[in-house]
Amino acid sequence: MKVAIGTKNPAKVNAVMEAFMSFTNIEFISTDVPSEVSSQPFSDKETMIGAINRAQNALLKENADIGIGLEGGVMETDMGCFLCNWGALVDRHHEPIVAGGARIRLPDEIYQLLKKGKELGDIMDEFANQHNVRKKEGAVGILTDGYVDRKKMFVHVMKLLVGQWTYQNKEKVK
Repeated sequence: MKVAIGTKNPAKVNAVMEAFMSFTNIEFISTDVPSEVSSQPFSDKETMIGAINRAQNALLKENADIGIGLEGGVMETDMGCFLCNWGALVDRHHEPIVAGGARIRLPDEIYQLLKKGKELGDIMDEFANQHNVRKKEGAVGILTDGYVDRKKMFVHVMKLLVGQWTYQNKEKVK
């Protein structure tokens, strides 16, 4: 089975591979594809659409059996701005399977920079005095003091996606 992952981000790629760990004969291909949403999604809806678009674009680009899209974003609420993340799994036989993950409130100083048009990954690089936080622990890793990192957050989403897919395809997966 060929699984196309719509990113080359190591945290996301490793999350996909971990979620499919119990499967055999899988070929993983990580590929750069567009999300077709803002570089900094600013709602659950936009983040979800970005994940679906990445999954569909990866599936088509690599002529795969399954396409995976994972997208991180933020969402504004009355309680402040929250980190959000969505994933999508698509195949050629079903509607996209979609799942969302954990949410944590971002500090107000980060929210203010987001509202000025900066991307969360760039803000977190400055905030943590690191480089490429988005490819490592992510904002969630920094803001939870390492208790949950970006890969773990996306593994959870991926397990929700793979579980739904195996449920839909019980006869094929066994």
